[in-house]
Formats: sequence, structure tokens, C-alpha cells
Amino acid sequence: MTEKENTEITEQEENRLIAERRSKLDVLRESGQAYPNDFRKESSSGELADRFGDSGAEDLEQVDEVFSVAGRIMAKRVMGKIAFVRLQDRSGSIQLMIQRDNLPEGVFQEFKHWDVGDIVGGKGRIVRTQKGELSIRVNELRLLAKSLRPLPEKFHGLTDTEMRYRRRYVDLIMNDESRSVFRTRSKIITFIRSFMEAPGRDFLEVETPMMHPIPGGAAARPFVTHHNALDLEMFLRIAPELYLKRLIVGGLGRVYEINRNFRNEGVSTTHNPEFTMLEFYWAFADYNDLMDLTETMLVDLTRAVTGGSTVSYQGREIDFSGPYGRLSVEEAVRRYNPKLSKADLWNQDFLRSACAALQIHTENSWGSGKLLTALFEATVEEHLEQPTFITQYPTEVSPLSRRNDENPDVTDRFELFVSGREIANGFSELNDPEDQADRFRAQVENKDAGDLEAMHFDADYIRALEYGMPPTAGEGIGIDRLVMIYTDSPSIRDVLLFPYMRPES
Repeated sequence: MTEKENTEITEQEENRLIAERRSKLDVLRESGQAYPNDFRKESSSGELADRFGDSGAEDLEQVDEVFSVAGRIMAKRVMGKIAFVRLQDRSGSIQLMIQRDNLPEGVFQEFKHWDVGDIVGGKGRIVRTQKGELSIRVNELRLLAKSLRPLPEKFHGLTDTEMRYRRRYVDLIMNDESRSVFRTRSKIITFIRSFMEAPGRDFLEVETPMMHPIPGGAAARPFVTHHNALDLEMFLRIAPELYLKRLIVGGLGRVYEINRNFRNEGVSTTHNPEFTMLEFYWAFADYNDLMDLTETMLVDLTRAVTGGSTVSYQGREIDFSGPYGRLSVEEAVRRYNPKLSKADLWNQDFLRSACAALQIHTENSWGSGKLLTALFEATVEEHLEQPTFITQYPTEVSPLSRRNDENPDVTDRFELFVSGREIANGFSELNDPEDQADRFRAQVENKDAGDLEAMHFDADYIRALEYGMPPTAGEGIGIDRLVMIYTDSPSIRDVLLFPYMRPES
């Protein structure tokens, strides 16, 4: 038998099962029992396990309560006049013990025709079976929603990775690990909100536009759309930065946004065109304050998620207890390229030849700052396993950052790396409107020269700065990459409920 023939038989079998289930649904419709909405679930499997998990059979006999549960049938065993169902809900699973003589006339016979995947509700007393299984011995049982498509085989679930992403709803039904990932993601976001708004920090959560007339706040290619009513070309947000800093000008002082950003770039295990960021701005602070705050956040977050200070990611232990390493871009490049001298790092001709020797792509328009950054990305990032702040990025690649007072070729900027990838980017903000205008003009020249990721000139943002922005520090933290680490997920798609996929043919 060929693989194609085997696939066709599998599809035929699935179609046969779907046809059978549709026939069952037709019967339910004729009797007026299809998709009722009058059953109320009052208890969850998790609550019952927490309350009665340590109770013996004799103890449970004394519990004079009726519990109402509902969920999806994940397994079903019928043995004469008794049956057992594994019922799954949002908090876990519990067994239903179904006895023909304990139900109204005819219900047990109807139940025998129900399928794995159907959603049911039941009411009854809590018991422990002879095999020690915590169960609900039901005296009322209802079919609440008919599953027309069979679930994957119970022993391997949904193992095809692409299919897991495309049909996340089935993945969540079948895989405890997937449900755990997204519960952890929610827990991380909830923690971040409470951390930012805690007394003494008092950051204000705000919302800024997701469609911009001018793309800005990051070096990235935007998605382009059209506003029909205004007959205006607009861009999906690549970053909320310039709007959040307008709020600092307005006097809000400390603001944050957990935002969706859109960048028209490639897809990889660490990149998705739509992603989530925490971005925040702090008046009367600098990039050193940001690094201290970020370290405190991650120490507390690790404790909240794991109960300790370490996380196991892809076979390596990451220690978030601190203090985290701090190296400038220059120091990091020289550490992992010990043959280079300090003078080499700002020699444009030398850097270009060094990049060529390592087959690093460069452009003729790149200056020494961008060449140095390319060398850093190619030779250093992969070595930064433990949390490490890399500081003092070249001004050429930091068009929104404040220049360093001692060396104007670099900025008061950092990126935080964990497991060889960037997790956060922060800097002391450039609040000099004339310097910012000059840097915007340089970006426009780069764009005219063919740099598709260069920034536009935002005249209204310059006008805002001309009203005066206090000394400010701002940072963005990639939520998706952070969740990857805390859930030991190798791909960003594993932590996105609905990652981008090519349409099915």
C-alpha cells in the first residue's frame, strides 16, 4: 500500500465518521435536543480535585452536595449497565460514573450513541470508585454540543507541528502542554501589569493608535493599508514609541502599553510579523535606571512563574537571580574577537573587510557604527546565554537614543540578551528636538538610498519635543520571546495562539 493510498483511506474513514455524526445530529434536531443552552456548570474539575483530592471513599459518602460539571468527552468506556467518561474542562479533567438505573428512563441508551469529542453536562454526588478514581456519580446527564469531527487518536494527539498551529483549537483540546503554555503566558502578562502599577512605580497603562499616518519608533518595514473615508495611506504600527513619548511631553510621567506591533519582515523561530511588546517610558530616569528595573522585574517574575530563580530552556539552565552581566558593544566584540584592537572597532575600512571575511552582508552606505553592530550580531549574540545587558550602541543604529556625554559616537542604550537572543531594548531618550530632527533627516537620506527599514521624518513628533520633554528613559520588552524562555518553547509559534501561516491550498 502506498502512502497516498493510506492517506486516502484515512480521509475516507474520517468522512464516514463525520457522516455518521451528522446523522446523529439530525436525530437530535428532530427531537428538539440539538445544542441546548439551559444547563449551568457550577463546579470545575480543578476545584473538585483541590477540595476532595485527599478524601477517601468513606469521607466522600458524608458529602451531601450535588455538583454540576460540564466539559468534553475525552474517553468513554461502556460495560453493560455502567459506563465511565473522562470529562475535560478548562481546569483539568474528572471522571463521570454513569449507571443506567441512576438516570431517567432512556438516557443511558441515548448516551451509548454519544461520541468522544461531544460536550456534555452532568449532575451528581462526588464519590471514589473501587479503583480509587475521584468521580461524579451522575443522576442527570445532558448532551450540550455535538462534535461532528472526530478528534485525533488519543495516544498521539495532534503531532503534526504545522497542523497544531493551523488548528490550534484541536491542539488545545488534545495537548495539556499547549494549554499550560498559554496559561503561563497569561500569568506573565498579569504579573507585568501588577509589577508596573505597584506602589512606588505607579506606571499608568495607556493605549495608542495601531494605524499610523507615518511609521516610526523602530527601524522596520511597515505593513501598508488604506483608509477609505480619508483616502489616506496608513501603516500598521511598528512601535508605539513616538506616541508614548508624546504622553511624556504631556506630563503623564510614567506610562506603559502592552501592545501589538506589526513588522513586514521574515518569519523564523524568533520572529513573527505580529508580536506583543511591553513598552514603557519613565520621566526623570536614565538607561541605568531601566536596567535596574528590568533586572528586578525578571527576578520577581521568575519567582512568580517557577517558584525559584532559574529556568530550564532547551537543555540549559538560565539563572535569573542576578546581578546580570553588563558589557558595552565594544567590550563584547573584543571579548569574542580577541585579535581586534580598540582602534580597529571604529576603522570603517577594517570593519568592512572583517565583515567580508566572515561573509556578513553589508551595504556601501553603512558607516563604522552599523558595521560594528553587524560584527556584534554575527560573532557575539549567540554566546550570550545568561542574562546580559549590552550597552553603548553606536549612534548610527540608534536614531532615537541620547548620545553618551563622554563619547558622542555611542548612545546611552542597552539591549538585554538571554539564551543568545534580544529580549529587551532600552535607552535614555533623545529629548533635544534639533538633534532629533537632524537624525530623522539622516534616516530619510538612508531611505532615499534604498534602506527600506529607515525611519520617516515625523514633523509632529519634533513639534512635541519643541514643547519640552523631560529627561526620560524608555524600554521595550518582547513578551513572546520572554514566554518562549519561561515555557521552554523552541519556536515563537509555540507561544502564539494563532501564528501566521500560508493559506492552506
